[in-house]
Amino acid sequence: MTLRRCKTIPLYARLVRYGFRKHATYLWAAVAGAFTNSVFGILRAYILIALWQARPGLAGYDMHDAITFCFVTQAFIGPMQLFGGGLGIPERIRTGDIALDLVRPASLQLWTLAEDAGRASYLFLIRGIPPMLVGAALFGIVVPASAGQWLAFLTGFALAVLVSFGWRYLIALSVCWLADDRGVAVLSLVLTTFFSGMMVPLHIFPGWLGELARALPWAAMAQLPTDLYLGKAPILDTLAFQAFWAAVLLGIGALATRAIRHKVVIQGG
Repeated sequence: MTLRRCKTIPLYARLVRYGFRKHATYLWAAVAGAFTNSVFGILRAYILIALWQARPGLAGYDMHDAITFCFVTQAFIGPMQLFGGGLGIPERIRTGDIALDLVRPASLQLWTLAEDAGRASYLFLIRGIPPMLVGAALFGIVVPASAGQWLAFLTGFALAVLVSFGWRYLIALSVCWLADDRGVAVLSLVLTTFFSGMMVPLHIFPGWLGELARALPWAAMAQLPTDLYLGKAPILDTLAFQAFWAAVLLGIGALATRAIRHKVVIQGG
């Protein structure tokens, strides 16, 4: 490892801490988000209960699995930013401040990833855990039975954060080539909500649609870590799939970062 890389490791560690502390200043906003996620989790749970009462064993889940799926995916909304956003890059591109970011002696992508990891850690604690506690108190949820299952879930969760960041980073950088990012943001919201498993388990999707949904990167954000939590997925194959999509998206993001160094579009400012 070179001296320069050794020096940058503490920098990124400080950025993770900065991202955590930055979002910790908005405690009541996070608490409100946790309350909202919990309420909508209860509503989703009753819908899934009705569905599983009509179709017991659907998608290989029993009733408790379906309820657990509901509240675990609700817990992922904040950390994974399943509804999009979470990065300040689009606004910095519009104001021209991105030019300052690109001349820093550190990678824009890794800098942003470190801050986002701090944000995800904080929101997992404040917005992620409360919905699961509510689900456990009101309905009862499945809990991983062994330390190995917990380790697999936490590893899958970390990889899911990387996949989510990789996708959102590309959406954020698209502002360099688009005059308005609202259209692509809405498209991202639709794709992520539908194909991540946020609404219903992807195993419900029939035929080729189900196979396609489970092969796309969005499945690595919610469906697969939830299956790891439930013990419904092969651990090594699942983690390898998540790692593959994390590497692909981060690799494309690195190429896109290099491209914007040659094409910085300042939209005002």
